[in-house]
Amino acid sequence: MEIGELWVRLGDAEPNSLVEARLQAYQAVQWLARAPRANLAPASDDSHTSLSWDESGGALVTAEFPGKIKFGLRLPSLILFATGHGELELDGKRDARAGAWIDGVAKAAGLKPPSGAKLPYEIPARQGLYERQLQQQALGYWYEAAVDIIEEIRDKVASIGAGPSPLRCWPHHFDIATLLTLKAGRSINIGMSPGDDHYDQPYFYVSPWPRPTVAALPTLPGIGHWHTDGFLGAVATADKVLPPVNRRSAVRGFLLTAIALSGELLSAS
Repeated sequence: MEIGELWVRLGDAEPNSLVEARLQAYQAVQWLARAPRANLAPASDDSHTSLSWDESGGALVTAEFPGKIKFGLRLPSLILFATGHGELELDGKRDARAGAWIDGVAKAAGLKPPSGAKLPYEIPARQGLYERQLQQQALGYWYEAAVDIIEEIRDKVASIGAGPSPLRCWPHHFDIATLLTLKAGRSINIGMSPGDDHYDQPYFYVSPWPRPTVAALPTLPGIGHWHTDGFLGAVATADKVLPPVNRRSAVRGFLLTAIALSGELLSAS
């Protein structure tokens, strides 16, 4: 898909209609998080559990395991897969079936079963069936758009501080982000969340760390606002991203301005 068309397709579904699609995908992606916890040496920043985006398949995928196997989840079709070991369509199946399938694949590949790994965070139990929805395609567009724009931003901030980390999806919060490390323990997180307890729709964000101690926050571009409850960050929610004629340009401007302002806030605090 051409980049211009991708950003147009973000408007295929109302932002608030993506909640159920997100929750189903979030539940399924936890099996991808368990696989490295069961089989890979832990990283201090938990990055061994992070996922990358495979544009060709519209999928989130794990790191490579021994035997050149990767586990993944295709968002548009809600299908779990393992390279060289088949796939499982989740539509109409319970979460226990997903666990049994991935355990079977892991054992056949000589790996430890992912179900034996405990997640260090709580996730809501899924009692009903997975159900493929049209909104899952739209959810994938938001991840693809995030990869497109944040990779460009990574190139632009590459010379700042220690530079940005690889772009990763973190199963815990289901966001996809890069961390720009500055100096003296300061950093700026730049990413996209598909929605969470703060917002029931996707949003782009730029979050400085540690939280700046300032009396007033600077003005952001029109599509952005400062979020201060739970975390401090510049946020552009989907309902603000969609109205501009050139959505990509609006998000790009928001991210670059928010990064610059976050750097100033950290320098002043």
